[in-house]
Amino acid sequence: MALKGNKYGTHRVIEPKGVLTQAAYKIDNNMDVLYSNEIICDVQSLNIDSASFTQIEEACGGDEKKIGEMIMGIVAERGKQQNPVTGSGGMFIGTVAYIGEDLKDRNLKVGDKIASLVSLSLTPLRIDRILAVHKDIDRVDIVGKAVLFESGIYAKLPSDMSEALALAALDVAGAPAQARKLPKEGDSVLILGANGKSAVLCGYEAMKKVGPTGNVVGLVRNPKQVPALLELGVYHKVIVASATEPVAVLEAALAANGGREYDISICCVNQPNCEMSAILPVRDDGLVYFFSMATSFTKAALGAEGIGKDVNMIIGNGYTKDHAEITLNVLRENPKLRALFDEKYV
Repeated sequence: MALKGNKYGTHRVIEPKGVLTQAAYKIDNNMDVLYSNEIICDVQSLNIDSASFTQIEEACGGDEKKIGEMIMGIVAERGKQQNPVTGSGGMFIGTVAYIGEDLKDRNLKVGDKIASLVSLSLTPLRIDRILAVHKDIDRVDIVGKAVLFESGIYAKLPSDMSEALALAALDVAGAPAQARKLPKEGDSVLILGANGKSAVLCGYEAMKKVGPTGNVVGLVRNPKQVPALLELGVYHKVIVASATEPVAVLEAALAANGGREYDISICCVNQPNCEMSAILPVRDDGLVYFFSMATSFTKAALGAEGIGKDVNMIIGNGYTKDHAEITLNVLRENPKLRALFDEKYV
């Protein structure tokens, strides 16, 4: 008879005791002991969080073998894929291998292909072998297993698109769902890191919400990316500046918005030190949504205080109600975005 675990997975915390699995340094990734309220999956691929993969890639000098070895080392030491520098994880896709007796009433069966919608930074993971490292899309193909707790959320992979395409979109599902929820008609929205996959999905949803009287502006560092982004139709304008240089960002952003500060900014940059570029162009009582896991709460909070900005700052919660379906529907609705994802991330 299977054991009964804690709904949130605390039965798998090794150290320190008393915390949830995301905050734990080490968790139990033994898949041989079965719990009645867990799901175990045979994992096919890991989509590593962009900020995490960027840090690992830089630390390994871009060497794919070393990247794989570093990821294997993190999981062996911690029982989960949680980057010790960024603290972030990613997500997996895999096949359901075991469903605990307490979860049998879910619309799920052994053999279903699913994508996890909870972070690898809290997910018990065992890697037996790394098959391939795909640096261009932050993906690692593996042989291994992972656990979903009773509280864990997941999405069945859709039948109308490839697994790789669905994984690429679901990896950032929280962002476009928030971009649908936060703006209102007529708002001005600034999206930093505008060429990334989370950003283009946000741009699409924001354009729909702000309507013909609104203004959605994308920010990129590379001017060569501007024509393709404008052709994609997810921004009204695209400006060029480094998100680590807030004064330059402010000047370019205000010029693209008729000299007015923005109602909302969304930071999708996967590099640190971009907090003030997201805060500075936003009006008092405006919203700053930090989707990037490279964000420092300390820098954001003290930075806003230091310039006297009374803005509402939102942490990039990877979960928003119906976020998986919202994000997949973006690809269904927009052929240009779907083609872009197929080309870049599959």
